[in-house]
Amino acid sequence: MNFLIKILYFISKLPLKVLYIFSDVIFFLNYYLVGYRKKVITQNLRNSFPEKSEEEITGIRKKFYLNFSDYLVETIKSFSISETESRVRMQHINQELFHEAKAEGKNIILLAGHVFNWEWINALATIIPQKHCHPVYRKVNSDFWENQMKKVRNKFGNEALEANEVIMNIFRSKNDGESAYMFVADQTPHVAHVNYGLEFLNQRTPAFIGYDKLATRMDLVFIYCEMKKVKRGYYQVNYHRIYPEGEKFTEHEVVNKFHKLLENTLHKSPDNYLWSHRKWKYQSSIKTFDGDKK
Repeated sequence: MNFLIKILYFISKLPLKVLYIFSDVIFFLNYYLVGYRKKVITQNLRNSFPEKSEEEITGIRKKFYLNFSDYLVETIKSFSISETESRVRMQHINQELFHEAKAEGKNIILLAGHVFNWEWINALATIIPQKHCHPVYRKVNSDFWENQMKKVRNKFGNEALEANEVIMNIFRSKNDGESAYMFVADQTPHVAHVNYGLEFLNQRTPAFIGYDKLATRMDLVFIYCEMKKVKRGYYQVNYHRIYPEGEKFTEHEVVNKFHKLLENTLHKSPDNYLWSHRKWKYQSSIKTFDGDKK
């Protein structure tokens, strides 16, 4: 394993313009020969955008494979990317929201989707005034890969937290405006934990609601991270504060508003989302569906 780490780190030290040559090869193999999860991707796109023609779906799918290939090499680049290069390649817009939260003495919950490239948001810790920045990750079966990805997410002064521990950590920590927690919030709950579902991209969608429970119990600032690929190797993340309709958030209000914002992002750039994951595989396990309340 140490040998593999050395190889990955060596590859990550290569300039991105070289790594993108690898990306082009991965795209060719994936798109024209292997067809990685082609059926899953195609069905997800058809179900999400029923108004689009087969020609449009095919075009989005091809661009997805291009973006996905870039994501793979960019993730490898994350092993050694410098703070300076990271801040050049990821532009952070509306940073004043973090100063407002600190002035209000409220901790922050950042909500992002699987929009490329969410891995490069890590350098945010070097920009915001909060002392603690906690990327939230999900435990994987391989201890080796979990340790490597945790190292990547702990760069730039971050303090990564495992998803099963983060909610309790937030409840126990002082709500003083000095902490920000970064969720990739469109995660699919394990089938044993599928309780709540909502309408997302024209489909009944199981929703992870851990952060939503925080909204009704603590006075926190919720911020949506809108990711945009400007061009190859360059991204923007535009921060939008999510406000309650009344004085306080009601149950499931944050999770619904987050998915509406994410849906709007995907309609603008449908090829920049992780369509290869099986987000809708547990539809039948939903116990409470938001659409039934209307």
